Amino acid sequence: MTAREIHGIVRPKSAAATILRILLFAVLGLFVLYYLMPLIVMVMTALKPLEEIRTGTLLSLPKDVTLEPALRAWDSACVGVRCEGLKPYVWNSIAMVVPAVVLSTLLGAINGYALTKWRFRGADIIFGLMLFGAFIPFQVVLLPMARTLGILGLAGTVPGLVLVHTVYGLAFTTLFFRNFFVGVSDGIVQAAKVDGAGFFGIFFRIVLPMAPPAIVVTVIWQFTQIWNDFLFGIAFTVGDSNPVTVALSNLVASSTGVKEYNVDMAAAIIAAIPTLIVYVFAGKYFIRGLAAGAVKG
Repeated sequence: MTAREIHGIVRPKSAAATILRILLFAVLGLFVLYYLMPLIVMVMTALKPLEEIRTGTLLSLPKDVTLEPALRAWDSACVGVRCEGLKPYVWNSIAMVVPAVVLSTLLGAINGYALTKWRFRGADIIFGLMLFGAFIPFQVVLLPMARTLGILGLAGTVPGLVLVHTVYGLAFTTLFFRNFFVGVSDGIVQAAKVDGAGFFGIFFRIVLPMAPPAIVVTVIWQFTQIWNDFLFGIAFTVGDSNPVTVALSNLVASSTGVKEYNVDMAAAIIAAIPTLIVYVFAGKYFIRGLAAGAVKG
């Protein structure tokens, strides 16, 4: 390769390029600080004694680091009239999230498989209607969902909330899997049919093992949406069956006694830890899944 050709590929360093790069990193650094500032304030406040919060400033570092606010938020802070902390409500959220994610992911995979590899008359219309369901606002489904849960005897229960999130999440999970399975060769499915494999045989033995990118994207998406949901939680559960987001709201809104800001911040961090863990440890797989075609088409 000649010097002229290299000159066209590698830009020569100059003072202007160096200044632009410094400005770029400075702007990016400001954005990072802007988004991290609430988390930094929450962590510093949660680690301070209440007296230090009253006498210090919002951004001052804790002088006497303590985990007592976090322990109180976990097992003794009052949520309404129940002073057992967030612990029982975190378990409610786990009992809600795990089956809802598993069911909506599995059903979405079957829907996407049927809509792409077992084509039938009206498949495009059905997919279009399901896609429309992905954009229906939460508020629109509150009344029909409440009526359905009442008929099924699941109103105010965690299993009822599992059903709500499974049904509402089906539009998104079907979209993810349908768009991924479109890129899978039809010849593989046709060859399996010739060998005598059936609908579920092809799905579980051939198609589903090829879809880890779509599964990862769907699981992360559904987990985040369901864990952070507040509207369905407060609308379809009561008292002891509340998820952690509703309990956190009730804890912060409690007006009895001295306002404990450090306990409130610690409670907010406890409620956010599962989604933070998911994004920190599985975020790169989410990006890989998107790049692999889970949302293309």
